[in-house]
Amino acid sequence: MNELQALLMGIFQGLTEYLPVSSSGHLAIAAEVLGVQDPDKVMSFAVVVHVATVLSTLVILWKEVAWILKGTFSAQWNDEKRYVLNILVSMLPIMVVGFFFKDYIEQAFSGLFVVGCCLLVTAALLSFSHFAKPRVKEHISPVDAFVIGIAQAIACLPGLSRSGSTIGMGLILGNKKEHLAQFSFLMSIPPILGMALLDAKEMVEEGVDKAMDGITPMALAVGFVAAFLTGCAACRLMINLVKKGKMLWFAVYCAVVGVIVLASQLC
Repeated sequence: MNELQALLMGIFQGLTEYLPVSSSGHLAIAAEVLGVQDPDKVMSFAVVVHVATVLSTLVILWKEVAWILKGTFSAQWNDEKRYVLNILVSMLPIMVVGFFFKDYIEQAFSGLFVVGCCLLVTAALLSFSHFAKPRVKEHISPVDAFVIGIAQAIACLPGLSRSGSTIGMGLILGNKKEHLAQFSFLMSIPPILGMALLDAKEMVEEGVDKAMDGITPMALAVGFVAAFLTGCAACRLMINLVKKGKMLWFAVYCAVVGVIVLASQLC
């Protein structure tokens, strides 16, 4: 993987991590188009750029993170601790997937057929969440957080958008738009870091040189910076788009790309 490939894939990752179009699916498509054929190299690079997008989340939502941390260390039961409880509850499904089904998920990255199918599922979910009109709730409950967490766990499949799945499921459950984007992005931080640590552990066990063979330090740095900068822009953009309810266009985009990907695999 050279610096140009790393730059383009980092931009893809940063933009699509927050926009509801599936970062993993687009990273797989980008790897195919750019000629990065080794899936192990794509996974190793994905670890680095995912950490970059976590950092962009912390930068854009630093006020919310500071609010949560300040309230968490209070002696009283408060809204901040309820928020942390919801995040912890939302993590349970993806922890199960990460520990018991990680190898199966990685196998799904070996071809684009799964990506095409999952993009169509993402389009359907975004469309349904747009037209669904449930009773709006004032707060995200632990039960809702768990269901949203299930959506996040299923979205480990390439082509299923994590932000699209979690925000879409939250809308279907009747949660307020202004709460969902923030919760979706913050709940993603612990699992992404956890998966990155597991991947880093595997890389150390098999040898870092082997895992990173063909990826130069400069390429990693370029990809990291590209993912971070575009991630900051996409995170802020997505929060505004969710508040305005403009999710349907992403459903159209996912449907079009999904059909193109499937056609390229079947023809």
